[in-house]
Amino acid sequence: MKTGYAPVNGLEMYYEIHGEGGTPLLLLHGGLFNIDLQFGELIPKLAETRQVIATDFQAHGRTNDIDRLLTCPGLASDVMGLLEHLGLEQVDVFGFSVGAGVAQHLAIVHPELIRKAIISSASFQKEGDRPENAAVGEMKVEMIAGTPMEADYLAKSPHPDVEHLQALLDKLGTFNQGVPEWTDEQIKSISVPTLLTVGDNDGFKLEHAVKVYQLLGGDVNADFVGLPVNQLAVIPGSTHFFGLARTELFRELVTGFLDAPEPEPPVAG
Repeated sequence: MKTGYAPVNGLEMYYEIHGEGGTPLLLLHGGLFNIDLQFGELIPKLAETRQVIATDFQAHGRTNDIDRLLTCPGLASDVMGLLEHLGLEQVDVFGFSVGAGVAQHLAIVHPELIRKAIISSASFQKEGDRPENAAVGEMKVEMIAGTPMEADYLAKSPHPDVEHLQALLDKLGTFNQGVPEWTDEQIKSISVPTLLTVGDNDGFKLEHAVKVYQLLGGDVNADFVGLPVNQLAVIPGSTHFFGLARTELFRELVTGFLDAPEPEPPVAG
């Protein structure tokens, strides 16, 4: 494993590089998580066959905070700066929750940077959010006391105190205000082969995931018209906070999607 810090937009953005070979796979974690908490169990398996790059977002893990709200465009700009720092022109991307919102942004606004995208547990439009998600805006440090999220923050952050942790919670509470509301036409325009995943009991509605998949050309009789380039996976027995707990299942989904060639058209007759 190689580690480093990229000077990006006033941040010292922490990153790790595991494995080698193929198109690099960039991992983008969810809010209040970090590389280890979100992808720690998955990275060794993914790095067996490819180079894996993981990063901590602003105010998460080992990356410092700055006087800036957390927004999708801002975090996407940080990721683009990291790719430039590493000299990478194109990557595969796997984003979860907040990281999935950033992956959406890159796939729609900067598709030239992405070969394939895996977008997990996030909505493209506010109609996909469950009403309970609004509670994130009211989170206090006391509510996560004793959790791995609190322990990891205090152990790894450049600002290891509860005041900065509360500042992070406050910024996460306003994050959705900075998430683009993609139109149906913008979703349809996605040219990057995309795998959508959602937990069967996630913080986002199943019907929204199906709608997005339909906009991407899915939900067809593929025996007659061929398999779409995009895919949808509903993860059984899965919540939002523990969305990657099915490590072996996700390894198979991720590597199968990234390694697969584009589907062949159906044979007539």
